[in-house]
Amino acid sequence: MRHPSMRWLAVLSLGVSWATRVCADPSAVVALEVYPPELVLTGPRDTCHLVVVGRTASGERIDLTRQAHVHIAGSAVVRVQAAVLYPHREGTGRIVVEAAGQRIERTVSVRGMDAEPPVDFVKEVVPVLTKLGCNQGPCHGAQYGKGGFKLSLLGFDPEFDHAQIVKSAEARRVTLADPERSILLQKPTLNMEHGGGQRLEVGSREYELLRRWLEEGAPGPQKDAPTVVRLEVYPPGRVMQVGQEQQLAVYAVWSDGSRYDVTPTAQYDSLNEALARVDKKGLVTAQGRGESHIMVRYQGQVAVYPVTVPYRVVAHYPQLPRHNFIDEHLENKWRKLGLEPSPLCSDEVFLRRVYLDLIGTLPTPEEVRAFLADADPDKRARVIDALLERPEFVDFWALKWGDLLRINRDYLEAKGMWSFHNWIRAALRDRRPLDEFVREIVTARGSTYTEGPANYYRIGNNAADWAETTSQVFLGVRIGCARCHHHPFEKWSQDDYYGMAAFFARLGTKGSQEFGLFGRETIVYLRPVGEQTHPRKGKVVRPRPLDGHEVDDPVDRRRELAAWMTAPDNPFFSRNLVNRFWGYLMGRGLFEPLDDQRATNPPTNAELLDALARDWVAHRYDLRHLLRTIANARAYQLSSQATPGNAMDRENVYFARYTVKRLTAEQLADAVDFATGTQEKYPGLPLGTRAIQLPDPNVRSYFLDVFGRPMRQIVCECERTTSPNIAQALHLLNGDVVNGKISRADGRVAQLVRSGRPVQEMVEELYLVTVSRPPRPEEKQAALAWIQRAPSLRIGLEDLLWSLLNSREFLFNH
Repeated sequence: MRHPSMRWLAVLSLGVSWATRVCADPSAVVALEVYPPELVLTGPRDTCHLVVVGRTASGERIDLTRQAHVHIAGSAVVRVQAAVLYPHREGTGRIVVEAAGQRIERTVSVRGMDAEPPVDFVKEVVPVLTKLGCNQGPCHGAQYGKGGFKLSLLGFDPEFDHAQIVKSAEARRVTLADPERSILLQKPTLNMEHGGGQRLEVGSREYELLRRWLEEGAPGPQKDAPTVVRLEVYPPGRVMQVGQEQQLAVYAVWSDGSRYDVTPTAQYDSLNEALARVDKKGLVTAQGRGESHIMVRYQGQVAVYPVTVPYRVVAHYPQLPRHNFIDEHLENKWRKLGLEPSPLCSDEVFLRRVYLDLIGTLPTPEEVRAFLADADPDKRARVIDALLERPEFVDFWALKWGDLLRINRDYLEAKGMWSFHNWIRAALRDRRPLDEFVREIVTARGSTYTEGPANYYRIGNNAADWAETTSQVFLGVRIGCARCHHHPFEKWSQDDYYGMAAFFARLGTKGSQEFGLFGRETIVYLRPVGEQTHPRKGKVVRPRPLDGHEVDDPVDRRRELAAWMTAPDNPFFSRNLVNRFWGYLMGRGLFEPLDDQRATNPPTNAELLDALARDWVAHRYDLRHLLRTIANARAYQLSSQATPGNAMDRENVYFARYTVKRLTAEQLADAVDFATGTQEKYPGLPLGTRAIQLPDPNVRSYFLDVFGRPMRQIVCECERTTSPNIAQALHLLNGDVVNGKISRADGRVAQLVRSGRPVQEMVEELYLVTVSRPPRPEEKQAALAWIQRAPSLRIGLEDLLWSLLNSREFLFNH
């Protein structure tokens, strides 16, 4: 085991000293911050959980909520217990908060005390059941419930829950004449046997709330009752150190404009327990270094609270060159986390990287030599511009869109497959903006043989399938869970799901004989009538986009959907697509998976994601502009080698270095052909057709299948895999395909031997066609020595080429 270098020891000692300094002495506090910003209590059962934060002279912030002393100044309109305010009487008063030798006064208002309203089933009872775990998946929220008692998962159906509690099982769960004898209270307090153990304590606030609700006759949900529209979590995101704590306060904002403290009944979960944990009361404890989020849920709404624990502090952060706004946003994150980027990669590494990333093709030896000899400081930007105009650009990105749109002759027939594939190629060739590209797909109709995008509707079978596909591919939103119940980790409900499905309710497909009796052509058409019905409520659902309002179109509802999707202010469309293309070039997305955009899957750099989306919208959804912007960023051109300044970010989620990527199946197949000087003959296609030009996965190729070519059967990005396996290793080491190409009589090695060129030049050529660089002196010396010992020049060169094809440098884009 190697001992850490002196530089690493310095880094570690720096981290220890900083940890000591950040856990600031309360005497260093110079000011207090009290949250929420407005202290307003509404009604006799409302509360106001305070969060007190101390700010030091250096700008550090520490949680003082538990040390704070809160008392009333003047008129007592509230009662105070610890850091929680309870309403006492109507009016306005003042409170004083003291902590760490500092003092701050705040105004507090109490209203709605004239009459105590009845307990609200939706606002108060359901959240208590959720907090206690009664309606969770492992308990009564399971598909078939538990112990003969079923509740909707996470309380997504209050009307169903009320009927189950009050009316089902001959109403034996409640005893309205003597509430405390109700099974609803007896079992969770363990006064009766309960398989779920003790969930409730007699006399607790939750117990008293449920008892009072029963005393009032157990009223059900009110019609047209307000719903929660968002959650506010306080204080703002913290920069912490390992071991530090932060108490959270959560407030729900309702559709009628009201705002209530839900800190006690909100649910708290950590998205990464190794970095930050949280208890049931919302107390966060920093566990490890990096950045994580706390998921807060209440009544179907979700918010995330960021927790940042820097890896280290850099006393004198270097001034870094910036190529464009991407570098600015990444540098801000690096400074916050104490990361330093790797240096720029070499010219030879950059050229191979950008060729593979933009056109899926290796550079020729002539192109490598010319680029390395070019002294122009702008040569990297010039080669990016040139690649974006190459015909291979259309080939490569048509392949990717074919994956996303699942172009497959098994679904579309051969004519439909070619129609859709060629339409995509034409759109890329003609530089059509991607908003226009998507609108034409979403609103497509007509013959699947003559109208390429109409084939999009051959993949699914019904409105629900098309709604799910459209949401995931073009918005990056997975709404499939909401088909049956409220999404457990997102805000999407069945209403949202079937509101999207309603856009496709009048869409139909039918056969046609335009291309002959056995032509099997399909026509996508609009029916004059047709509605989407909510399976649980039994009511007609009007078309409504996610987070939008009901809309309609007398001719084609999909036009409204397409217009909403591609609107410049749409919160999903541009963020989804820029994240996908960022991931394709940078090795991972700003959020992962690439097609899972949700509040509980926050991006690692939200500011950068928003900036990329704004810039792309401003440039009219130009794909080439987006790729040019990313490739020109200094971050894209960094070395993939970790340094002591960024090695602690093991998964490179903050992009302080380039992420090494395994070549995709098609890239690798074409690279092997190029390196060996051969051409694979794909069935049904002319000789010279490259793997990146294949229209669908039904073109037979064992090589492509082994190396992870997707079959285009599911909509998920995860269908394509670059994970290594034994079959791949054996295929490269001993397989007939690769070895046969190396030894072909018309292959590269045979041509080199016949050329009579000096052996040194032959060695250099093999390095240039595989790893896109000349051999280093020690590599050339070793190669020449090996060839000299070989039985013949040809065998020596074949062995060298075999070695290069099996090297990590060839198999990966670095």
